Amino acid sequence: MAVTRLARLGVLRADSARCLCGQASRHLITNSTSSFSSSANGNGSIQSEKKEVNGVQLHYEKTGSGDHAVFLLPGALGCSRTDFGPQLEKLNKEKFTVFCWDPRGYGKSRPPDRDWPLDFYGRDAEDATALIKALGLSQVSLLGWSDGGNTALIMAGRYPELCRKLVVWGSNTYVCDKDIEFTEAIRDINKWSDGMKKPFIDVYGEAYFCEQWGRWVDAFHRIKHKNNGNVCRDQLPKIVCPTLIIHGQLDPIVVQEHPDYIHANIRHSRLVNWPKAKHNLHLRYADDFNKTVEDFLLDP
Repeated sequence: MAVTRLARLGVLRADSARCLCGQASRHLITNSTSSFSSSANGNGSIQSEKKEVNGVQLHYEKTGSGDHAVFLLPGALGCSRTDFGPQLEKLNKEKFTVFCWDPRGYGKSRPPDRDWPLDFYGRDAEDATALIKALGLSQVSLLGWSDGGNTALIMAGRYPELCRKLVVWGSNTYVCDKDIEFTEAIRDINKWSDGMKKPFIDVYGEAYFCEQWGRWVDAFHRIKHKNNGNVCRDQLPKIVCPTLIIHGQLDPIVVQEHPDYIHANIRHSRLVNWPKAKHNLHLRYADDFNKTVEDFLLDP
């Protein structure tokens, strides 16, 4: 869904949120202060770089040396260091080269501060596509979580020649009344626990995060009221690459109708429901998730 790590936030489902927050916070990637750095880990190195794309210095991280390029897309106000630790660390570095970006105004892709046009998902898709091309990659597999899944769906529809395979989870192609109700309920971060706010505040500082979170909620609501709720429904029939949709059936954020709709409208797609998983299934069940994704990506 458009909401990224909202299962941390505990306004509607405090028990689930506490569990998710604790799990996710254990997988933060160490932040670096330079435009390029390399941090050693048991499986290789994670390099941090920036590239100027569409007038913005976009930050990304890279690891592995495999022939199969994989591009990770984080969720709302997410970035590589908060959203994809287990994937950057543990996806097979001999078979894959893994990239993860920070969208403009997120993470270390600042300045500029984030702004929120009506088509902000589309703009992120154009930025990510331009970054991939600037990196010299002719084809990649896209892995998108939550908001990042929305962006990945747009990319796969607009640029089918770029997308080798597609994996999305926690995403939505339209905004329904339940989505509006939930996002309004978690607008005020002062109602969150300190532990729930910490991963965001560590990246952004409290003032920036508070301001941007409220703007994200407003932007999400505008899609419902000014764009007939459409995020990217029109792109689904254009997607031709093999697509895997994963859904945690205990997800307190994304109702089942969203993955069902994506599956029904993308040819060559497969929907896998995980009965015990929630919104952050790639963090909570990282090893199972990574194996599922690797098997899908390597299947000829």
